[in-house]
Amino acid sequence: MKLTKRRGAFVATALSAALVLSACGGGDDEGGDGGSASGGGEFSIYIGDPENPLIPGNTTETEGGQVVDTLWTGLVTYDHETSEATFDGVAESIESDDQTTWTVTLKDGWTFHDGTPVNAESFVNAWNWNAYSPNAAGNSYFFANIEGYDELQAEEGGTPAADAMSGLTVVDDLTFEVKLSAPYAQWPTTVGYTAFFPLPEAFFDDPEAFGSQPIGNGPFQAEEPFIEGQGITLTKFEDYAGEDEAQADAVRYVVYTELNTAYTDLQGGTLDIVDTLPPDAIASAEGEFGDRYIETAQGDITSLGFPTYDERFADPNVRKAFSMAIDRQSISDAIFNGTRTPATSYVSPVVDGYRDDACEACELDVDEANRLLDEAGFDRTQPVDLWFNAGGGHEEWMQAVGNQIRTNLGVEYQLRGDLQFAEYLPLQDAQGMTGPFRSGWIMDYPVMENFLGPLYSTAALPPAGSNVTFYSNPEFDAALEAGNSAASIDEAITAYQEAEDILLEDFPAAPLFYRLNQGAHSERVSNVIINAFGRIDAAAVTVND
Repeated sequence: MKLTKRRGAFVATALSAALVLSACGGGDDEGGDGGSASGGGEFSIYIGDPENPLIPGNTTETEGGQVVDTLWTGLVTYDHETSEATFDGVAESIESDDQTTWTVTLKDGWTFHDGTPVNAESFVNAWNWNAYSPNAAGNSYFFANIEGYDELQAEEGGTPAADAMSGLTVVDDLTFEVKLSAPYAQWPTTVGYTAFFPLPEAFFDDPEAFGSQPIGNGPFQAEEPFIEGQGITLTKFEDYAGEDEAQADAVRYVVYTELNTAYTDLQGGTLDIVDTLPPDAIASAEGEFGDRYIETAQGDITSLGFPTYDERFADPNVRKAFSMAIDRQSISDAIFNGTRTPATSYVSPVVDGYRDDACEACELDVDEANRLLDEAGFDRTQPVDLWFNAGGGHEEWMQAVGNQIRTNLGVEYQLRGDLQFAEYLPLQDAQGMTGPFRSGWIMDYPVMENFLGPLYSTAALPPAGSNVTFYSNPEFDAALEAGNSAASIDEAITAYQEAEDILLEDFPAAPLFYRLNQGAHSERVSNVIINAFGRIDAAAVTVND
């Protein structure tokens, strides 16, 4: 098994060492002894229904993201053991003299699955499409720091002043230039994320058809369309230009509406890989699957989001009171067999800048919670809605949260968990949450900013981003921008921590847990890797004899 990928080094001013950020996540699993790895064959992976068609610029959630990341390879990739950004992708180099203007040089020989070349235009055109507000791409926010992004934004129904960012310039087939609106030393680390994937000319001819049967440049290709509620089978792309080609002939993504059903199929041998375990299976899974049980660190956070647009939850003290009424450790012990770590920050422990004592309102303090609720004049006679998506194993722990709110605050609750994931996310975007709601985030790239900007900045308000609490504070935005513009990683972290301090005061969401990747696989497969981004490395999986 290939345990590590070839390491690259970013070149940018005097920051070459600082630009390769690392995290303590990752890990691998070599599977059971169900046979020798032969190469070829087909295997299956559990997913839920994606929220949107499979277009990288509009794929912001885990279900579609798993499929899209199997179909594409970005400018850089992330090492599955360290989460470091490496030059195992399409980029030959990403260089800058001032951290503002970056020259991206591509490797020659990369092609899309339709045989057309992956060139500078395929990146520039894709990024402009993603940023153009009439396209309502969910990943638009990630281009907000490129010069000219604002010219591509307009009010709903309006026409932007431009359709291409002035900060993007094609130099030649294998070179393009990116000019940012302000220095950002860590920018090369971000561009391995889904939003930055290239698009072939065929996409622009028919985006709707493309979203059903995408054409990427990754180790697997789509030779048939995705079927809603069922899934898709991807086949090995024989002309893949990357080093880590697919080991199997095909991977079948199978859509399940219930995680418990997928787990039962795994136990019965009709499904090969599950990357998430039902809460009631956690205690027994390792004993049942042995070395086919997977447990690795993940760069994520589970939070209780608050609809700041709802009058009942407009006061930060109300939001803090609800947070301080929750005993995170007891829920972890009772529901998750102790495998969830109580959150102490808006940031994951796997990234530089995390502080284990940042969030005072994350500590259980029933007396202070009641004092804050009384001070805010909260109406305790009306029950609160607790929202979560169906089928993902969330009902048990959300009910535990509700029981603690009832016991510690004297506020009744009702569970609102009847929507599937693909229905739940659009309702969040539409300000449809009538009470606190489950919010999960897995990092897109290993930078502290990724836990702050995409979730809480004004620029990330829907539909441009994932700020579904609809929190907005210019002071927070300014501190975040100061971190992005910092001359060194240490200075950036200081500014990001100042931004987080503002967030902790305003408290748009209550950090709850950090989780481990916990999955399992059948005897049919080995080399099953779930990285710190929560992604299964489908190309690495081998099918046993």
